[in-house]
Amino acid sequence: MSATLVAKDLSAGHGDRVLFSDLQLVVAPGDVIGLVGVNGAGKSTLLRTLGGVIAPEQGTIRLSPPTATVGHLPQEPERRADETVRAFLGRRTGVTGAQREMDAAAEALATGEPGADDTYAVALERWLALGGADLEDRAEEVAADLGLTISLDQPMASLSGGQAARAGMASLLLSRYDIFLLDEPTNDLDLDGLERLEQFVTGLRAGTVLVSHDREFLTRTVTSVVELDLAQQQVRAYGGGYAAYLEEREVARRHARQDYEEYAETRAALEARGRAQRAWMEKGVKNARRKATDNDKQGRKFRSEATEKQASKARQTERMIERLDVVDEPRKEWELRMEIAAAPRSGAVVASARGAVVRRGGFTLGPVDLQIDWADRVAITGANGAGKSTLLAALLGRVPLDSGHASLGPGVLVGEVDQARASFVGEQSLLDSFAAQVPDWMPADIRTLLAKFGLRAAHVLRPAASLSPGERTRAGLALLQARGVNLLVLDEPTNHLDLPAIEQLESALAAYTGTLLLVTHDRRMLDAVHTTRRIEVAGGRVLDR
Repeated sequence: MSATLVAKDLSAGHGDRVLFSDLQLVVAPGDVIGLVGVNGAGKSTLLRTLGGVIAPEQGTIRLSPPTATVGHLPQEPERRADETVRAFLGRRTGVTGAQREMDAAAEALATGEPGADDTYAVALERWLALGGADLEDRAEEVAADLGLTISLDQPMASLSGGQAARAGMASLLLSRYDIFLLDEPTNDLDLDGLERLEQFVTGLRAGTVLVSHDREFLTRTVTSVVELDLAQQQVRAYGGGYAAYLEEREVARRHARQDYEEYAETRAALEARGRAQRAWMEKGVKNARRKATDNDKQGRKFRSEATEKQASKARQTERMIERLDVVDEPRKEWELRMEIAAAPRSGAVVASARGAVVRRGGFTLGPVDLQIDWADRVAITGANGAGKSTLLAALLGRVPLDSGHASLGPGVLVGEVDQARASFVGEQSLLDSFAAQVPDWMPADIRTLLAKFGLRAAHVLRPAASLSPGERTRAGLALLQARGVNLLVLDEPTNHLDLPAIEQLESALAAYTGTLLLVTHDRRMLDAVHTTRRIEVAGGRVLDR
């Protein structure tokens, strides 16, 4: 059905910290609204509020019609230990919940409860609208089309990262909500998955609100943008697509700065005039007192009138200052300033593999014959599950080889941001986890560095595993700045990073002079980062382009 979501005067925050307030939003059929802002601005909080996962602190949310279905698909699909792929798809599409409601209504109908027939009719209609009647058949078809060649009765927890990404994509393609709320749907998707997602989103008749840090995806899909500006504590809506938003935002920020500077200059000039007038007035009073014994009545009258005239001018200037329309100074946004600490160069050969083979279950990587030389800047591409992360692990000596040889060259110092962000997943505090990897650093210096990456006092004492994916990524990037490296290995580094941080990472990579191995599906990053080689991994085979 066609549905509209209307949010009025929404507010949210964490304790005394306000995320957004007085937010107004209308999501109509066919809208694709991009929700942007720095990490921590409240984007996920807003989606959860719109989806009914959490109650709004203030304001109201209304659906028209009230029976419309809203699908909130969070950024990290929960992998429950006892949940199969089939059950996961049922839960994410809302069919499982609708089935429970229908079963409860059927039981009430069987026992003759008053009004049970109407309740059952509503539950049945909801189950049908969500696609419950043919979900089983569609699930098999979509899974096969996505290359998810596993039994749908296999536990979700047993899937590889690539398989889990395909399952998440399948849950989206199978969904038939009236309103879609998508939180980072592009994370972990390969290029084929991104194209499918774009086609799905642009083909929806349902209204959609999405959060994404994939600039190309935003450019291709959104019809309007809502910006949560944490620094200014403002919510701004921009008509048009993502490219138009960037242009309008830049113009708006420039005008805001100009308006403030004009106001500040005018006020400063008036205040200076007022000070001068008061000084002249005080000087006139002193002169009048000093010459108070003078019998020249004409002179005394002249000095008195002059003093009163200056006092009148000073009061007039004060009123002019009071009548000025106050323009608040635009608060400067916190900006990540990232560097990658360089180590002395390694030997001429940084990493090599000769006939290297890795077998994992039914998957085989190799045989791989590959040499990475000093200052090579290598982009590694390929579909999810093709073996990119396995190739990195083999080159770094992280997995045993079934045959062949792989090694790092002399003097190689590795800096890595891996896809799982495994450096910060334990129960140790972030501070202790970080300190274990830079033992020569003092705790105060670690805190200072982490604060530069937006990880402040509230973060450093929390268990590392409790951090959000974006916060763990920032910690990994901070570690690169703390340790000197000459081989930089980045596996999907832009996942969970906000747009300013991605741009800073690209800038840091431009200044980095060592060897780079970069795995990414971010199309803008592939264009922005200078590389000297491109390696494609397909079906366990490695092709050096």
